[in-house]
Amino acid sequence: MPTLEHNGLVDMFRENPSLAPHLLEILFHLELPPYATVEVVEASLDRLIPVEFQADLVLELRDDRGVQVLSIVLELQRDIDRRKSYSWPVYVAVVRARKECQAVVVVVAPDAEVAAWAAQKIDLGLGLGTLQPLVIGPAIVPEVTEQAQAEKETELAILSAVAHGNGPNGLAVVQAALGALGRFDHEHAAVYFQIVYNALRDPMRRALEALIMERQTEGKATFPPFAEKLIERGRLEGIREGRLEGEIKGKRDALLRLVARAGIALSAADVARIQACTDPATLDRWVDNILGAKTASDVFS
Repeated sequence: MPTLEHNGLVDMFRENPSLAPHLLEILFHLELPPYATVEVVEASLDRLIPVEFQADLVLELRDDRGVQVLSIVLELQRDIDRRKSYSWPVYVAVVRARKECQAVVVVVAPDAEVAAWAAQKIDLGLGLGTLQPLVIGPAIVPEVTEQAQAEKETELAILSAVAHGNGPNGLAVVQAALGALGRFDHEHAAVYFQIVYNALRDPMRRALEALIMERQTEGKATFPPFAEKLIERGRLEGIREGRLEGEIKGKRDALLRLVARAGIALSAADVARIQACTDPATLDRWVDNILGAKTASDVFS
């Protein structure tokens, strides 16, 4: 099922069609055919081909005469999927045959292991032909730590934060990306912030939250206001959840002590039932039932 990360990153390329060829030029140092326009086209490569051959995005590059010179089939890959070694060649073959132009597969893979797998050449048969996917992953995406560069190449900075946000320079990379989100409207900026935040592991999340709160306290607005609100909301929710869990644990412990004092024997299943209960009202009811109870069934009635 498509995730926020999947849809958000695909939409980033869809809404800025020139991004994909731009990254091919600056990251892979490829010399693309001269082109004047880039258009997003229908991702279904051929109505006669089964529905599973549905790419995430297909871009067409045309010269100043309107002649198509290159097709880019873009895929967002979050997991290793062996079937792709069979479907990606289909994408290229179909679009190349239909449009009579060059075609490439570009894979966006934020995870290093997935990117390494996706970057392998695909043998088309007996070693007589291969397909080389172009993979935009941690090995090829630079660490964007300078704010000026992030402002100029914001989409690249977002990809950098997703790819390198948990690394040694993660906080600087994330800070640069989030600081450049102001160029987007509120809705898109919030999505990209969430994508970056979701990619972070717990230690880096805590470091980012601390930094945002520190800047907020000092009155230094280096992050979009919605980022500060989302972080603050997350912290408050975490505090509330922690308090509720503490309250529930206290009720469970009290119930078990009262049952023991009442001399009521509990089976392992009864104890597990109490420990699994997360409803404070139910725990309160069981505590009230202890008065006059003679068996475990009386407590849980």
